[in-house]
Formats: sequence, C-alpha cells, structure tokens
Amino acid sequence: MLNVFSDIQGIVHKEFVPPSQTVNGKSYCEVLKRLREGIRRKRPDKWKKNIWFLHHDNAPAHTSLVVRRQFLTSKNITVIPHPRYSPDLASCDFLLFFNTKLPLKGRHFDTTEEIHAETQEFIDTLTFENFQGCIKSWETSWDRCIHAQEDYFDGNGGN
Repeated sequence: MLNVFSDIQGIVHKEFVPPSQTVNGKSYCEVLKRLREGIRRKRPDKWKKNIWFLHHDNAPAHTSLVVRRQFLTSKNITVIPHPRYSPDLASCDFLLFFNTKLPLKGRHFDTTEEIHAETQEFIDTLTFENFQGCIKSWETSWDRCIHAQEDYFDGNGGN
C-alpha cells in the first residue's frame, strides 16, 4: 500500500506501508506526523500561515477517534469532509492510483522492492501539469457530487 499526499504543485509526502504493518488509527497518526513535516519542509508558506488542508476518504483508519480528535483537532488541521457514498472522490483517484497500476498490470515481481521501484519510476515522470489536471478533475467531480446532493452519480454525468 502506498500513502500519497499531494497538492496542485506535486507530491508533498509519500510512503509505502510496510508489508506486515496493520493500518489503523495509531499507524495513520504516525503517517500524518510525517506529512506535517513534509508540508513544513516543502510548503513553508502554507505551513507558516496554516493555510493547508487535508482531504482523505472515509477509511476506518482516517475516521478513527484517535485520528480525528487526538491528532487532527489537537494540531488544528483543517479537514475537508468526504461524502458518505463517494469512495472515488480522493484526489489520488484522478491521477495516481489508476495510472500507477497500469504499467504494473499483468507483470510478475519477485520482491516488494521491485514494485516500489517501478512505482517510484512512474511517480518521477509526473509533471506540474499532471497535478494541475488532477486537482481540476477532482474539483469537477466534487461539483457534480454537490449538485447531486451527495447522491450516487455515474461517470457519464447522470444520477
């Protein structure tokens, strides 16, 4: 599993979850600590003014009490709420996940490290324009979700 946090400028933080790691609220808090450090280093203007926000889906680790109350609230991190029935509205769905899987599909890898290297190779090819397009697609889908009042809608614009 790959955790990726990005904005319109590019990737702020990424890390592979170790194969034996259980993903829960406690482990996700550790990821968020490293994300905050990435923002402090890579987006110092946003860090100083606290004008960054977090959007993640409704995975149990993301919505756990330890994450919401003990971490996000205590660190004053603004979170964009995720619609209940829209699992595919995270920005990574519009650029990274599908496109990262394509070159790996149907291939055999002997080690996890090989998968990580291939994934990193793809990530290294991403441009500023890719991230701009990703955020634009994300915004468009959010607008559609809002107009549908969080009801289900398909990829063709219909409800």
